[in-house]
Amino acid sequence: MIICGVNAFHGDASAAVFVDGQLRSAIEEERFNRIKHWAGLPIFAVRACLDGDQPDHIAISRDPRANFPSKLRRLITQPGNWNRLLSRAGNNVQVIRASDSLRAAGIGGAKTKFHFVEHHRAHLASAFYCSPFNEAAVISIDGFGDFSSIMWGVGRGNEIEVKGAVSFPHSLGIFYTAFTQFLGFPKYGDEYKMMGLSAYGEPRFVPQVRDVVKTYGDQCRLNLDYFTHHTKGVDMSWDTGEPALEKLFSSKMQQVFGPPRIPRTEILQQHCDLAVSVQAVLEENYFALLNFVKKQTAQKAVCLAGGVALNCVANGMIFNRTNFRDVYIQPAAHDAGTSIGAALYIQHQILKRPRSFEMRHVYYGPEYSSADIRAALENAGAEAHTLSEDELVARTAAQIAEGKIVGWFQGRMEFGPRALGNRSILADPRRKDMKDILNARIKYREPFRPFCPSVLAERVGEYFETDYPSPFMVMAYKIKADQRDLIPAVTHGDGTGRLQTVAKDVNPLYWKLIRKFGELSGVPVLLNTSFNENEPIVNTPSEAIDCFLRTNMDVLSIGSYLLLKSENLHASHNKRAFAAIGAA
Repeated sequence: MIICGVNAFHGDASAAVFVDGQLRSAIEEERFNRIKHWAGLPIFAVRACLDGDQPDHIAISRDPRANFPSKLRRLITQPGNWNRLLSRAGNNVQVIRASDSLRAAGIGGAKTKFHFVEHHRAHLASAFYCSPFNEAAVISIDGFGDFSSIMWGVGRGNEIEVKGAVSFPHSLGIFYTAFTQFLGFPKYGDEYKMMGLSAYGEPRFVPQVRDVVKTYGDQCRLNLDYFTHHTKGVDMSWDTGEPALEKLFSSKMQQVFGPPRIPRTEILQQHCDLAVSVQAVLEENYFALLNFVKKQTAQKAVCLAGGVALNCVANGMIFNRTNFRDVYIQPAAHDAGTSIGAALYIQHQILKRPRSFEMRHVYYGPEYSSADIRAALENAGAEAHTLSEDELVARTAAQIAEGKIVGWFQGRMEFGPRALGNRSILADPRRKDMKDILNARIKYREPFRPFCPSVLAERVGEYFETDYPSPFMVMAYKIKADQRDLIPAVTHGDGTGRLQTVAKDVNPLYWKLIRKFGELSGVPVLLNTSFNENEPIVNTPSEAIDCFLRTNMDVLSIGSYLLLKSENLHASHNKRAFAAIGAA
């Protein structure tokens, strides 16, 4: 039985394939076309996941028929928005015709059955059916999908019973995105920037922000005076490119909070203070919802998905601010993860097949052979050392301990927004200046954004106040006060770290590297950030080598090969010259 899930004509387009109940592949289209958050029909991802097979079922994580009466009422009562609503209807037509488009590309045989799965049901399925729990509360929270912004219920065995939902125009995700735009971060997916900025402010605007959103039971309610999406509508671009979202906030926002920050201008203390105030109010509403669901379901465990579930600062407080004792957060909680969820929804909810899968890692993307890597090295004219695994680990750990910046390209590519030890840039977390060095030499990021610690799973309690596994870098825990000076490069302004716990049986090679670094330094922690330079995470050996050569990275560990920048200056200079010619 082969089931293919597809997130199409929505941000972070992706595909996933299950074979006989097990996830074989999951890939975002952006890793192929190199356009961040790409929206459209993910033909390359679908083909790569299927690898020549024809699926028995294809599940698309949208259902244009969902909530149709509410959509129709909206159309009738808002005639001034017909142009925008018709544009949105055009997107729905693309979704409906996705089966024809896939078949035209040779995907889906005569016996392939196509299914449409409501957006939030796909989110719920991606969380619960990937979790280790046989029974749990399940919650999805995002901006909007199929006219809803929140859905919750209870998962038991191979069924999810939906208990409640929040419909347009109210949304916790829209609340957070509107303030993200107001603070001068307008691009799709920029919410994490405001979250990072919040560590440097004082929450003096909390009373005013509380007027913008409130949660009663399971119902989030916006003060719509602050927004425009419900009156004039919001232009959204989901068509074969990077998604774009028009301004969500109204003039009321400016009346209360002052002028919006212009992108790329100086960040003032008032911006930090507003960011932390918005984060605090998000947390109040987030935990009000979680506590309501806890009371209604009496479950000990909770499974979370949706874009808001990527707010690692809030997630790190779940054990302190709710009575849930176990948590599973889908590592691709954003819309890319709905391809996994749509396939699982068909597998369990529709076909009633028993569960046999648990998503303990994210290494479901392409893998490249030693011959592939050697060919890419030769094509780039790069010099490399061929090493055994133990030699590679020892030499890479030593380079990091000496303060070098290392590109680490191993095994299968990660699925989702985080690099978790297979497509990573690694550095020494003990150096106070390492964050600035990385930003100046490679990442060029805003200085307030944190870098993340990867820590041996069995040692997490030595460094963090919460000793609970966080393998997907979706929870931020307080770093123990007496350890913060030991790992300053991964200690954020609020004393937290957005950690990845690395288990030996999940990623043995990365675990060995962290352990070896710990033997050399006394600290079994590495600074881990995504292997890229203002682009999607690298996928192929050629992309990794190109990134290494065109940036000020010191070392590249790729498969069984080790490259030193000092031995590749000729190739690096050529790459820079080529880049300069292209820019001209």
